[in-house]
Amino acid sequence: MTILSLLRKITPKFLLNFYHYAVAFVGAVFFGFPSKKLIVIGVTGTSGKSTTVDFVTRILEGADNKVASTSSVRFKIGGKEWENKLKMTMPGRFMMQKFLRQAVKEGCEYAVLEVTSEGIKQFRHKFINFDSVVFLNLTPEHIESHGSFEKYRLAKMELFKETKNVHIINADDENASYFADLPANKKILYSVKNKSNIKADNLTLNKDGFEFTVNGTIINMHLVGGFNVYNALAAMAVCLNYDVSLEKCKKALEKIKGMPGRLEVVAKEPFWVVVDYAFTPDQLEACYKSLNHRPLVCVLGATGGGRDKWKRPVLGKIAAQYCKEIIITNEDPYDEDPWEIMEQVASGVQNQRPNTYHLILDRKEAIKKAIKLAKPTDTVIVTGKGSEPLMVIANGKKIPWDDRQIAREEIELN
Repeated sequence: MTILSLLRKITPKFLLNFYHYAVAFVGAVFFGFPSKKLIVIGVTGTSGKSTTVDFVTRILEGADNKVASTSSVRFKIGGKEWENKLKMTMPGRFMMQKFLRQAVKEGCEYAVLEVTSEGIKQFRHKFINFDSVVFLNLTPEHIESHGSFEKYRLAKMELFKETKNVHIINADDENASYFADLPANKKILYSVKNKSNIKADNLTLNKDGFEFTVNGTIINMHLVGGFNVYNALAAMAVCLNYDVSLEKCKKALEKIKGMPGRLEVVAKEPFWVVVDYAFTPDQLEACYKSLNHRPLVCVLGATGGGRDKWKRPVLGKIAAQYCKEIIITNEDPYDEDPWEIMEQVASGVQNQRPNTYHLILDRKEAIKKAIKLAKPTDTVIVTGKGSEPLMVIANGKKIPWDDRQIAREEIELN
C-alpha cells in the first residue's frame, strides 16, 4: 500500500471531501473558470462513455466546430490529440481546469467530457459549467467504493442535479426515470424500444455492423457491436440539440470504422482477434454476444486494488456460458495477490464447467495460449484492458502494456 492510499484510508471522510472541494475551487480560480467560455457536454453511465464522447466529437467536428474532449482513451484539443496514460478516466481538478483553459486558448467552442462516479465523488465536476449532460446506462459497478448500487446511482445523479439546462437520457435503461424526474430546462429522450424524441427504427445487425433509421434517415454504421446504436443515438441527441443537421450526424457516424480498444479487430487472419475494454459483467456479456457468430476463445481477468470483488466469479460464469476456451490471467492487480484474483474469477467457471479453463499468470503468455488454441473458424477475444498503455502492479508501479500489440506479434509468430 502506498503512503498516499494509506493517508486516504485513515483521513476522516469530511476532511477528504473538504480537500477535494477546495482543490476544485482553487483550480477553477487559478485557471479563470474556463468552462464559462465553452459549451461543455458531460457524458456519464456505466458503459459506452468513451465511445459516445468520441462520436459527439466527430459529429461536431464534421459540422465545422472546434472541439476539445476527454475520455479514458485519449485527450483532444482541436487537431491535437494524445493518449490518456493516467489510468484515470476523469483527470484531477487542476488538470481538468488546465485542460479547459487550454481548450479556450486554442479557440474551441465545445468541450465533451467523460464524467465518472468516482470523479463526481471527488468533486472533479465542480466549477465546470455543464450546458448539457448525457445519461447512457447504469449497471452495478464501483459498489465497494460507493457502498451500494443506490449510492452509485446517486453519485451519477449529482451531475444532473447540478446541470439545469439540458438532460439527455436513454429511455430504455431501467434507471432512466431517476434521471428523467430531475428538473431541467430541456429533456431529450433517445431509445430503441420506447417512445422518445430520437428513436432508432428498423434496427438490423450483422457481423460487420448495423443499420437503423431515425426520422426516415437510414444510418449504416461499420462497427462491431449492436450496443453501439445507443452510443450513436446519444451522440445524435447531443448534436441535434446544438443544431447539427441529421444529415451531418449520419455522414460523421458512417465514417467511423472503430474505436481504440473497443471491440477492436486487430487481426482477421488466420482467425479474428478482438480486443475490448469490457471489465463489468454487463459489458462482458454484450461483448461476447456481439461476437458469438463464431466460437469464442477468451482471455480475461479482473482488476484488483480491492475493487468490486463481487463481480469476479460473475465474470467467470459469463465466460463459461459463451466461450469454448477460457484463459484466466493477470489484469492490473495493484496491491492484491493476482493469483487470488484469478482463482476468484475461475470459481465462476468451475461452478458452470469444472476444470475447463487455464490459469496463466503472465498475460502475454495467456494471449499466446489463446492464439495457439484458436482454429480458423474461431474468434479470440481479449478483454479487460482494451487500448490501455499500462498495467498497474504492486505499490502503484506502472509497466508499459498493449494487448493489441502483443496479439499482433503473437499472430505473426504463429
